[in-house]
Amino acid sequence: MARQIRKAAEYMTQDPLTLYKLIVLYLLNKVKFKITYSQISEFILEKEYTNFLTLQQVISDLQDTELIKTDTLMNRTYFSITDEGRNTLSYFGNRIGDAIIQDIDAFLDEKHLELKNEASITATYYKSTSGEFEAALVAKERDIELVNIKLSVPTEEMAMSICDSWQKKNQAIYQYLMKELF
Repeated sequence: MARQIRKAAEYMTQDPLTLYKLIVLYLLNKVKFKITYSQISEFILEKEYTNFLTLQQVISDLQDTELIKTDTLMNRTYFSITDEGRNTLSYFGNRIGDAIIQDIDAFLDEKHLELKNEASITATYYKSTSGEFEAALVAKERDIELVNIKLSVPTEEMAMSICDSWQKKNQAIYQYLMKELF
């Protein structure tokens, strides 16, 4: 562990893209859930801290050094900070200017519910051994599953449609279930 921290420390102090990496680490550390590349890029590109290609390099470097990790679900990749990333941030986070921290905090205050909802609502489908397609719909809050629904349908198109609808209507469906079951 100490070796990884030293390696990360050396890496973070020599790289000219250090600030961008620290911004990404700070952003991921502030949220208590996984976020997508588009959510990270929405902040960084909107504030014009860097461009798309540089951000891709920053994300790649952070992954290569295992300061962040990814999880892919359907067509979305979610990012989260690793323990090594948190340790690195604790050593070098003071290099992020107050104005940038205020920008990040304001962004998260404004978009928190939207970011969290996108990260906590998942919908996937797969072909089962019976030949049917199964749509798996999940709503989480603080890593606790509130709803976990699995529906079997005859076609892939139906499974895709169910997943799309879940992304759009999950709150109404959850409220309906709670109303009808209690």
